[in-house]
Amino acid sequence: MIDFTSALYLGMHHSSWSLPPWTHLSLGVPAALAEPPGADDVAIALAELQGCEQGLLMPSTLHLFWDLFGMLSKLPITLFIDEETYKIAQWGVERASKGGVVVHRFRHHDPQALLSQMTVHLNRNKRPVVVADGFCPGCGRPAPIDTYLDMVRRFGGLLVLDDTQSLGILGVIPKRHAPYGNGGGGLLRWSGQSGPDILLGSSLAKGFGVPLAVLAGSQHWVSRFRSESDTRVHCSPPSVPVIQAAAHALEVNRMLGDQLRLQLNKRVRQFREGLALIGCCSTGGWFPVQTLNRMRGSSAVRLHQQLYRRGIQAVLSRSHKSTDARLSFLITVRHSARDIDRCLETLDACINGVERLAFVRNSASQS
Repeated sequence: MIDFTSALYLGMHHSSWSLPPWTHLSLGVPAALAEPPGADDVAIALAELQGCEQGLLMPSTLHLFWDLFGMLSKLPITLFIDEETYKIAQWGVERASKGGVVVHRFRHHDPQALLSQMTVHLNRNKRPVVVADGFCPGCGRPAPIDTYLDMVRRFGGLLVLDDTQSLGILGVIPKRHAPYGNGGGGLLRWSGQSGPDILLGSSLAKGFGVPLAVLAGSQHWVSRFRSESDTRVHCSPPSVPVIQAAAHALEVNRMLGDQLRLQLNKRVRQFREGLALIGCCSTGGWFPVQTLNRMRGSSAVRLHQQLYRRGIQAVLSRSHKSTDARLSFLITVRHSARDIDRCLETLDACINGVERLAFVRNSASQS
């Protein structure tokens, strides 16, 4: 079975033999009392990688966004959220809403819609907080954060980004032959943006292969979060082995990251060029999440089943705006050129079969 469902884009696996030995998993106290060994060093390294002043580790983005919006809900703010923001951040926004914060949604990647919402709904006594994903794998585009920041700064607000998809993949100085850029620091590095009015919440579980999250931003905001976080008091902090795995991921990224990103881009280009040869296309651009344009709904479901029977595992998903199933392929550096070729060959054969079946069924229904 060739697996195209894993989001470990850079292929980072952190086996026990690759990490230093540990004598205990946890200190037995919450992070509010004591940070696990290595946590501060990893947080500082991640903040620097992302172009921020300070960082703080959290067990997951669920813990992070729950606490972040709990903290922000105590301030005089109005929330404006991209309608296709990932669910974890949305759950944090819902907590703020329950606390009395007014929330407005705006069309995906539409700065004009955001400006209209802010112009109509923003109270002079409230600061706007704009929430979005740094990169959308569904449409294969980064958020227009330059424009978002202009609007946020015009009203003295804050931009909160879930940068999970970008961290480890995007970096500085993107070029035609290296669209991901260098370093893997995420969307801020890729776009050249920075500032004390930006907060990043990111999981390392995709690009870096570590079930861990980091909040990165200015010293003011991260310090405030540290002192007001609920889960740092009531939940266990990240475990010692997970923190060691994050340190290992950062070292691999430093030594081999740019080489891995070039290899990943090579495989994505091979997949997209191969799709074109069999008369297909996908959304996703140069990003490693590729979603077929041609197959939707029941056809996508049948294609998924046929591929699985022939040894190709892909992902069935739905967009925020549609209930129709879509079929996606997640490409990693662990895929060989032969894996991509076999996938394309199987896809070509299965698509022809699904389309013939659909034609027969349509003809029968019309007769």
